[in-house]
Amino acid sequence: MILSIRQVVKMYSEHLALDHIDLEIPRAKIFGLLGPNGAGKTSLIRIINQITAPDAGQIMFNGEPLSPKHVDQIGYLPEERGLYKKMKVGDQLLYLAQLKGMSKSEALSKLKDWFIRLDIKDWWNKPVDDLSKGMQQKTQFIATVVHEPKLLILDEPFSGFDPINANMLKDEILAIKDRGTTILFSTHRMETVEELCDDIALINHSRVVLAGEKVEVQNRYKQNKFKIRYLGNLPAELPGIEILAQNGLSATLKLGVGISSNQAISQLIGHVELLEFQEIIPSFNDIFIQVVNETNAYE
Repeated sequence: MILSIRQVVKMYSEHLALDHIDLEIPRAKIFGLLGPNGAGKTSLIRIINQITAPDAGQIMFNGEPLSPKHVDQIGYLPEERGLYKKMKVGDQLLYLAQLKGMSKSEALSKLKDWFIRLDIKDWWNKPVDDLSKGMQQKTQFIATVVHEPKLLILDEPFSGFDPINANMLKDEILAIKDRGTTILFSTHRMETVEELCDDIALINHSRVVLAGEKVEVQNRYKQNKFKIRYLGNLPAELPGIEILAQNGLSATLKLGVGISSNQAISQLIGHVELLEFQEIIPSFNDIFIQVVNETNAYE
């Protein structure tokens, strides 16, 4: 694990922002940090970045207690971007790279590579003020990754991007992961979680209410529902099978307790010609809503 978060507590006056948070974030994976607004995600990210300190608990980074010496091994792209508006793009990125411990020559070499990779070769001498929001996003992304951190924290990284540039950024994020970097990814866009993340944790009311590998979590919330397409006449009733919806020659079924998919198929082919029999895997949007609603009900 690159990051072990153990019983972390954070209070702001009378507000409990983090309530004994435990998380294990594996190396070279994309870890989705999810939760509604105000759940505690930003408080946790600020502690990992050492902007604030926990009131209790401990964070281990690469097997050591998190300390100021680890700052240069972390890259952080906040949701609220912050660039010096009057500085030229190249000068600003060079300055920020050197703040992260890079030499001027190393920073120049790496920045040139990124400018070519993101197709922004003509931006070096442009003032940040002249850039569109999406162009500023690219600039800040480069500032976040140029020093090749071991841990990369991205808070809503696709905000403001058109689809083409969003896909470009996704490709770069996956390439960074393939080079061994761990990525902590905070977003409200569940379709992006399904596309990119390997593991997830959902925080609600300051506590971790769901965590695990993405596929395992989806399997945990399956409801034994299947989509079928067929030719013929589907009976109105089938033993142990509930027909939830029917539209022309397709239907959604729910199998009863003790009914296997093979048993269901055997029943169905006795009545219809079965063209498709596919299990319905819950989306992360559905899981997110279900878990948040369930935990809200207990508050």
